[in-house]
Amino acid sequence: MVLFLYTAILFSFLYTALIIYYRFSWCAIPVFKIKKNVADLITTISVIIPARNEAQFIDDCIQSILNGSYPKHLYEIIVVDDHSEDETAAIVKKYSTQNVQLIFLQNFVTTGLNAYKKKAIEIAVARAKGKLIITTDADCLLPVRWLETLAAFYEEKNAAFIAAPVFINARRRFIEIFQSLDFMTLQGITGAVVHKKQMTMCNGANMAYERSAFYEAGGFAGIDNIASGDDMLLMHKIYTLYPQRVHFLKSAAAIVNTEPVQSIKQFFNQRIRWASKADKYDDKRILPVLVLVYFFNILMLVLPLLALFNNHSFSTASSFFSCSIFMFSTINLWLILLLIKIIAELIFLYPVAKFFGKQKLLWWFPVMQPFHILYTVIAGWLGKFGSYMWKERRVK
Repeated sequence: MVLFLYTAILFSFLYTALIIYYRFSWCAIPVFKIKKNVADLITTISVIIPARNEAQFIDDCIQSILNGSYPKHLYEIIVVDDHSEDETAAIVKKYSTQNVQLIFLQNFVTTGLNAYKKKAIEIAVARAKGKLIITTDADCLLPVRWLETLAAFYEEKNAAFIAAPVFINARRRFIEIFQSLDFMTLQGITGAVVHKKQMTMCNGANMAYERSAFYEAGGFAGIDNIASGDDMLLMHKIYTLYPQRVHFLKSAAAIVNTEPVQSIKQFFNQRIRWASKADKYDDKRILPVLVLVYFFNILMLVLPLLALFNNHSFSTASSFFSCSIFMFSTINLWLILLLIKIIAELIFLYPVAKFFGKQKLLWWFPVMQPFHILYTVIAGWLGKFGSYMWKERRVK
């Protein structure tokens, strides 16, 4: 038992050091400011949007892109309809005269797949005319200077791959606020590790890569049997070719807003899908971090249970006293470690929240801690050994 408690303290120290390091790394990322006038930008862009049953969002998504500042002759929008059973395709067809192309995945896929989204993107890239491929999701809203900022960054940095910021909208519901804080933490870590060239992390709702780099890396070959990973796994393939040309774009003008899921079941399915690719990374630098974070959360979950469900029986007063001391010590150790965890994460998260303009959400952060610990343990386990539903499909 003493060894277990010392292990918890050691993991707490390592975790805190890691989070503080991420804080300094995030703050070290220079904020990108466009130096060119939009009229001087020359990069041709293909925006790819895989969509399945997105009638609720696809109209606003396309409109937000078309309302942007980037010259319309320099970009196209390619929507790949993935066997939708609603009005997604009919809505997209309304924009056929505005440089919006609709592709039906069913015209290319005749057998069942495990990675429909990768296939959709692969087909769209083959049809794309742009030098720079930018992917987003159908439930996203894109800021006015989104394409302009990505193009300017690409031209200045000669980037082969760009990871860009995403924010999950939060209203008043607990699950939405929880997702927003959790995802904002992931975005901060993404920026930190990409800037330091230590890991390849990104999100498919807002990322860009050269069309030529996609093919030089072999596209999705070798990872096309994995349901998830159209973002991070592809990023690593390009990183192996061009490690110095992979960047994180830190600019408020490039923040993409996406919708939260609306139920606990949907949330777990989403997070399990993300966790399912953890052991598929060729980028092994991420594994020690995943192990540290996961086992630290297991320790934080087990510590209070050890105190509350101690099954030893004691026949003497002194033994009972010893048991009480054990409970008091274990619970207090857990509270101390939890407080350290909260403080360290808030120190890290504050500049990230400031970048997104969401500092007020941090008041909720301490309240979310027990739920975050529990979900991390469950999602991590099921991501490895379970299955999940995604877009009304069962994935193992």
